[in-house]
Amino acid sequence: MKTHVRALVVGGGAVGTSVAYHLARAGWSDVMLLERDELTAGSTWHAAGLLPYFNMSYATTWIHDYSIKFYKTLEAETGLNPGFSVVGNLRMAQSSARMDEYRLYAATAETVGVPFEWLTPAQIKDRWPLVNTEGLEGAIFHPTDGYINPADVTMAMARGARQRGVTIERRWQADAYHWTGSAWEVTLTKMVEKGGNLVPSDEQVVVTAEHVVTATGNHAQRTAKLLGIKSAAIPVEHQFIVTEPDPALTAWRATNGEHPVLRDADAKWYVREERGGWILGPYEEGAPARFQHGVPDSFRADLFPLDLDRIEEEYMSMIHRIPSAETVGLKDDFNGPICYTPDGNPLIGPAPGLRNMWLAEGFSFGITAAGGAGHYLAQMMVEGEAEIDMASLDPRRFGDWITTDYTARKNEGAYSHVFILHHPDEERPAARPLRTAPAYDRQKALGAQFGCVNGWERPNYYGPLDAPQSFDHDARSFRRGGWWPHARAEAQALRETAGLIDATAFAKHRLSGLGATAFLDWFTTNRLPKVGRISLTYALTFAGTTRTEFTLIRTAEDDFTLISAGGWHAYDQDYLYKAIMEKEAAFGRINEEDVTTKWGVFALAGPRSREILQRLIRDPEPATALSNARFPWLSVRNIELGMVPVRAVRVAYTGELGWELHHPIEMQNHLWDKLMEAGAEFGLKPVGARAQNWLRQEKSYRAFGSDLGRDATPLEGGLDRFVAQDKDFLGKEAMLAKGIRSRCVTLLIDGPEDADPWGREALLDAGGALVGRLTSGGYSVAFGKSIGMGYLRPDLAVPGTRLKVRMLGGLWDAEVTQDSPYDPANERLRADG
Repeated sequence: MKTHVRALVVGGGAVGTSVAYHLARAGWSDVMLLERDELTAGSTWHAAGLLPYFNMSYATTWIHDYSIKFYKTLEAETGLNPGFSVVGNLRMAQSSARMDEYRLYAATAETVGVPFEWLTPAQIKDRWPLVNTEGLEGAIFHPTDGYINPADVTMAMARGARQRGVTIERRWQADAYHWTGSAWEVTLTKMVEKGGNLVPSDEQVVVTAEHVVTATGNHAQRTAKLLGIKSAAIPVEHQFIVTEPDPALTAWRATNGEHPVLRDADAKWYVREERGGWILGPYEEGAPARFQHGVPDSFRADLFPLDLDRIEEEYMSMIHRIPSAETVGLKDDFNGPICYTPDGNPLIGPAPGLRNMWLAEGFSFGITAAGGAGHYLAQMMVEGEAEIDMASLDPRRFGDWITTDYTARKNEGAYSHVFILHHPDEERPAARPLRTAPAYDRQKALGAQFGCVNGWERPNYYGPLDAPQSFDHDARSFRRGGWWPHARAEAQALRETAGLIDATAFAKHRLSGLGATAFLDWFTTNRLPKVGRISLTYALTFAGTTRTEFTLIRTAEDDFTLISAGGWHAYDQDYLYKAIMEKEAAFGRINEEDVTTKWGVFALAGPRSREILQRLIRDPEPATALSNARFPWLSVRNIELGMVPVRAVRVAYTGELGWELHHPIEMQNHLWDKLMEAGAEFGLKPVGARAQNWLRQEKSYRAFGSDLGRDATPLEGGLDRFVAQDKDFLGKEAMLAKGIRSRCVTLLIDGPEDADPWGREALLDAGGALVGRLTSGGYSVAFGKSIGMGYLRPDLAVPGTRLKVRMLGGLWDAEVTQDSPYDPANERLRADG
């Protein structure tokens, strides 16, 4: 066995094998793959092998697309047939809402280039007479996917990896990881058969690797403990059954081709043909999480007992949809563990806090994702960044606050939500509420309906306190949901009077010390603000794309507070921490403190906001304390509001006169009460995140995670004024080398009367050619129509360009407008008083 390699991949399932293959294909010749048992011995062996394109995530759609195309090339390269049956995938809908889901997904698929067809119930029945189309609204059909043999595709990738120089070692278990400062020392133990079990022997080897990738599947919790990190990957039971041959199907197949993979999403199952019979795979309620604390040594390629009672409803609905299956007996059953994460997406990318340690864990659709995951992870490792934005799949999207119980409950919820309608405004209920700011109960008493951001409960909107019994706060829609008029009223109130937004979930980090100033000047793109001022700035990836957005607050010469999006807390913190560790020797001592939970934040904004604060401020000259002369735009001051010491920042994400009020979190309730009391006479209204999202688009304020990400530079994002090109900063040369491949623009849209874009829609020119995509969407109270932000070809990214937006299957007129179409001169932000 080799004892020194460039990359060690731990885990010999489909995902690990793909990572090893793609690292070698990318040019890393010294790669070793390690498997504790036999290749495919984990979840790979009992996977159903489906390859569904359908996914509401843009990044995951790219990953699935790569996999499906890549698997079709393996036989020509390796000589092994991966067993790909390209039968297509028919996803049926029983309701108009389900069809709306498919139309929204199709807009994303169009931006990626995924082929699909629309079918009516009559067309379904004409093509596949065995399918009962009663109650169906229609279907979306993917003609180029289907299913594959999981073991065969894994072995084909393994052969391809060996042909490219990868060493594959079986029956070796990773038992310890030690970072030397320049490489990983991984202690391996030889595994041997004993009484049918696989047990450690006395033989051990230490392998030194520059990089390590863990793709350990069901063993992810054990791996995390060895690495000293937390993992959001815990398996959940998934069962599927195989029937005896169906005579009706056998007769059909005598003169016809194979059925596509059938999915009745509203019935929560998939079905495909198998040797003249059917495989039924349900995603039922009540499937339990397993192996929360690790996989027992006795569990190898094993299964759990089948629980037919749990899937009775899904089984009966399959018989309803395929009536010929009613008299067919059961031939086989499988109930095995499949890893999940709280949001159902895998963990692909750097491990938090660890250098050159990469995770490829938590794959609930591992066969579908394996090829693309290996490809894009290899790009990240070899080239410094993937060509698509992988932030939505980053392992650091879940913070260190997660626990085993939280993860298990959320993963069970994610499993049961596989076929639930994936509304863009969905809020999954499992493990909530958990993280609540002190004002949570006060907001709830005012009708707040909460969303969840990094575990924090945050008001999405405030519903009516006297709502009729028929009003359903949980009603979701792909169009304008029940919450829409309330969010519109909040947005109008903030534009006309004043609104109060809870922004406590913001991530907040304090940097101080002799090296802090030089470090931040190198780490971020903009010029540093002067003491007592703030600036908006960006940290880039090594590939020159946008990695993170920060608001920098400078309170002393070498003392800064960095504010970033609450949903990216651990993601930002890890990048900041690793950059400090790399540069502290060059710049000097840097103290980094996470102060997120020490400070609450309220955003008070609107034309009457100054008057409200003047009722509360304790100052020798309260009438001028908040004037432009004493408190100019983009400045920070320590003030007192009632009995609360507040760090007030004159900035507003909504584009109105306003302040962010950073306060000791233990005083939050007092401050909330005083603000609501003082604002009553001015029409102050509590405002949720959905109205805020609309308002920021009227100002063309880009949001990290949607409009900004690791697939575009800040110059492409239209952020030129926040990039000081006359200084050196991380990623500058790579940013300039990329040039301008696309531009971020704001569009006003004449959309349907009952819907707005969600930020996933395709943009087409007058000739119907795809020219870009939306990344944000919503409604503009200022313009009385839909609004969106997105990326276009540079030649089209000019005000006045007329385009079409694909919304709910139709094409709607859109026009590129100037940046900040609402108050472009910022007169309202700068208003004096």
